[in-house]
Amino acid sequence: MGYLVIDNINKDINNTRILKDISFGISEGEFISILGPSGCGKTTLLRIISGLEDPTSGEIYLNNNIITNLSSGKRGFGFVFQNYVLFPNMTVEKNIGYGLYNKGLNKSEANSKINYILDLIDITDIKNKYPGQLSGGQQQRVALGRALILSPKVLLLDEPLSALDAKIRESLRWEIKKIQKELRITTIMVTHDQEEALTLSDRIVVMEKCKVSQIGTPEEIYNNPKNKFVADFIGKVNILKTSNGMAKIIRPENIKYSACEKQGFIDCFIKNMEFKGAFYRLTLQMKGIKTTRILVDVMASEKEKLGLKENMDFYIELSNSLAISC
Repeated sequence: MGYLVIDNINKDINNTRILKDISFGISEGEFISILGPSGCGKTTLLRIISGLEDPTSGEIYLNNNIITNLSSGKRGFGFVFQNYVLFPNMTVEKNIGYGLYNKGLNKSEANSKINYILDLIDITDIKNKYPGQLSGGQQQRVALGRALILSPKVLLLDEPLSALDAKIRESLRWEIKKIQKELRITTIMVTHDQEEALTLSDRIVVMEKCKVSQIGTPEEIYNNPKNKFVADFIGKVNILKTSNGMAKIIRPENIKYSACEKQGFIDCFIKNMEFKGAFYRLTLQMKGIKTTRILVDVMASEKEKLGLKENMDFYIELSNSLAISC
């Protein structure tokens, strides 16, 4: 079944279905991301897993034992909230050790565990500071340390990096993955950030409108989406409808292209060029089909070689496309 199993979870609020038939299992030590747009039910699902909310129906299992009716405090899970929730009148060291003090651990053992966590998340140098003296990234590290100090059976992360700027977010992503691997802790993260999910996860649960759309590894989700929603939500994609109710999709980086006319290639012209740093994203207009535009990624190093400019003729080949349901 799995170490942690979500079995046919449903949630209704005021006669509105918030979660519908949610089922999946998580292996011990696995990192799972629940990914989806705002309002899809992902945070409600995480709160049900944590015990902060009750499902309308369905069960949660941990090690083959039903824990659905256990309170959050009895599940032994660690929870990192989006807004940190640190104690402003306590130092970093005391914030992290708070859970140990409540358990009545002797001072020597508590200090040893606290020092280990401080070192693990690289905040020993700020242990005597107060939350009001810390940056957002430092506060999030403290919140993570406080969740880890009690050696939780499962670590739950509710959009932990969403309030941070891009550079700090990238640095903390790497830190979270390193710590998760070192501790081999089963982790579930809720996010709307596809890059976060692709970077951190062993598997991704993609949610849409209160249901699971697809579960798979980052590579499976990106390269073999099951439907139009998953394809369009994860990364950039070209979606070309076909006559049989299906669609063909192809990522901009997978399109074969040429600045010269080639047999079997489609005639287009460059409508727009967008500089992305390492590459240019071209918006192409198919000749004779005004409604069809195609995105193509071309490495920046090839721009001058190909003599790329707007309105020039450009040729593409779409044999790498994948058929999906609309």
